Amino acid sequence: MTTLKILALAAGTAFLSTGNIPANRSNSNTDHTLSVQKTSLIPVNSTVKDNKIQVALLLDTSNSMDGLIDQAKSRLWNIVNTLTTLKYNGKAPEIEIALYEYGNDGIRDENYIRQVTPLTQDLDLVSEKLFALRTNGGSEYCGAVIRDASANLNWDGNEKSMKLIYIAGNEAFDQGKINYKDVVSKAKAKNIYTNTIFCGSREEGIQTFWQNGASLGGGKYFNIDSDRKVLYIETPYDIRISECNAKLNDTYIYYGNHGSEYRLKQITQDKNAEAQSASNLVERTVAKSKKNAYKNDHWDLVDKAEKDAGFIANVKESELPAELKGKSKEEIQKTIAAKSAARDKIQKEIEELSKKRQTYIDSEMKKRGTDDSDDLGKAIESSIVELAKKNGYSL
Repeated sequence: MTTLKILALAAGTAFLSTGNIPANRSNSNTDHTLSVQKTSLIPVNSTVKDNKIQVALLLDTSNSMDGLIDQAKSRLWNIVNTLTTLKYNGKAPEIEIALYEYGNDGIRDENYIRQVTPLTQDLDLVSEKLFALRTNGGSEYCGAVIRDASANLNWDGNEKSMKLIYIAGNEAFDQGKINYKDVVSKAKAKNIYTNTIFCGSREEGIQTFWQNGASLGGGKYFNIDSDRKVLYIETPYDIRISECNAKLNDTYIYYGNHGSEYRLKQITQDKNAEAQSASNLVERTVAKSKKNAYKNDHWDLVDKAEKDAGFIANVKESELPAELKGKSKEEIQKTIAAKSAARDKIQKEIEELSKKRQTYIDSEMKKRGTDDSDDLGKAIESSIVELAKKNGYSL
């Protein structure tokens, strides 16, 4: 499987769900994440509203886990791209991602766990919080963080929705007061599958109960080298796709009191992706072209108008950007329609270029005989494909 698909699948499986932040934890992001949860919507004509793929990533941020965090940063947008290739009865479901950290002494919680983002479609938020993670010494309580994620996240009740937890770390799985066996069994009873990724040798992971956690949770067990660098293959299509990204950004029109901040966040996460590698920015661009994944109706007028046709007629002038103030509703509608048409055209171009890019990567991987089974992306890919088939999904 190509690097693009590997990365995309990685995200799908790697993201573990997270619970609400208890009162005794740092809750500076609580109001923001709740608002994100409410705005994670997708147009009826592009997705199946009652069917979701929900994935949560639980990352160990104790000392020595810098490599794991770096792999997660490098895999995020490939994760999204893989998830967007999954179909149920030929249609693309909604995609929601959550992020937790655990095992960090700097977290103000007795179990050293923190919900970083809820299950959300605000992928720029997920990227922002992922890039802000920092490691620190601590105690890794896997049972506690899985309990919090499985119990407190807004998991979908539809039995056809895929609900996946991925937990990665390098200490014994049975640490802490919370019995992991009870926790993963209860999650499985709610069709939430727990997958475990041990950062170390396979035998050590088995001896320290990571394999048992996955077995009881209905998921898969993997071991990886968390310090391994992610492999990227440059292609002849990368530059053009990056150029399309700049054009795509120009189709966004912010609104609301914090719209300009979200617009800036979009640009910042482009830069974060590029800081990992030029190829990573390309993968983010491809993800941004997927309507069922990258939605910003909480700050972008084009997405908002697509979701709510009557919004423009009632929007207050004070919520509009400077370039739309003083214009009639008809003029505003015309501007939004033009931006929407431009976005569709750019997204289609990116889609075609990404197919050619993927074909090129597949060919190069075959020539090189590359074995990248020892990193986060490959581990997640293997499990997401298997679980997707069991749940009636296809690529």
